[in-house]
Amino acid sequence: MREAGRRTLGGVPDPDVPLPPGHRARPLTVHDLPAVTALVAAQERHDLGHVLVEEADLAADWSRPSFDPSLRTIGVEPLAAPGTLVAYGELGHAERGDLAVHPDHRGSGLGTWLAGWLERTARAGGASVVGTPVPAGSPADRLLEHLGWHVRWRSWVLALPAHAQVPARTLPPGHAVRAARDDELAACWQVVEDAFLEWSRRERQPLEDWAAGVVGRPGFEPWHLRVATDQDDQVVGVAVLTVGGDDGRTVFVAQLAVRAEHRGRGLAQALLADAFAEGRRHGHDRAELSTDSRTGALGLYERLGMVVTSDWVHRAVRIPT
Repeated sequence: MREAGRRTLGGVPDPDVPLPPGHRARPLTVHDLPAVTALVAAQERHDLGHVLVEEADLAADWSRPSFDPSLRTIGVEPLAAPGTLVAYGELGHAERGDLAVHPDHRGSGLGTWLAGWLERTARAGGASVVGTPVPAGSPADRLLEHLGWHVRWRSWVLALPAHAQVPARTLPPGHAVRAARDDELAACWQVVEDAFLEWSRRERQPLEDWAAGVVGRPGFEPWHLRVATDQDDQVVGVAVLTVGGDDGRTVFVAQLAVRAEHRGRGLAQALLADAFAEGRRHGHDRAELSTDSRTGALGLYERLGMVVTSDWVHRAVRIPT
């Protein structure tokens, strides 16, 4: 058992950064995933009025070969209630983390402590900046603003209203939209990574890490990975789907990408229409996706009839060298 009031970084206590009194911290393991999910859900329910987090998404992220939760997570428990997770932090990627404090435990200094933990953990990994997404105007947003964290970009979750449909698009001659084959996994990864790295400041994600979050995600079924192919049956567009939601009836487009030279031909809209239609065919009558200000795609989705259901900001802090 670690000494109360000490932070851990990679399993090493840091006596110079004490926790708020009455708490202790420890790295997390995969056995803590249900507790982390419940904690994040409580925060989202309080701040948004609904829950977005899925344990399957966390499990997929933590199963990436490059991710070691013993080095890149922290959980906080009250000394009076050991085993009760009331706050957690995670450095999921070099410059991006996630933080959560149970609403009943806000105001105790845990949010400030976690923000410092995230900054120091990112610094130890060589990052020059680190950020985290928070609902716009939420207590976490106000706290990070007070701590001097700036807004790097905005993001939105959008939903397709019940019974609405994304208008179908006629595909170019010889093109098709279908489920991906097993032998097309690397081609799908290449399309997604090439597209996302046009605007995202990060290293290329290894195929094994990407696959862990797609075909390795708990509950994955073959119809969840959709592709658009050209006249040579080569993958030129990809849609990655997940399913879940409070009632298990939501299909979420987690990733959508089209090769640069094939854009402007309706393939993204065709993939969306296909994704939502497939979701409904499998009993998922709600459809959602997210986008952010770096992509410039918000207007496109709104013109297709989707509506914003939550507004987020990615707040970040520059790390002194």
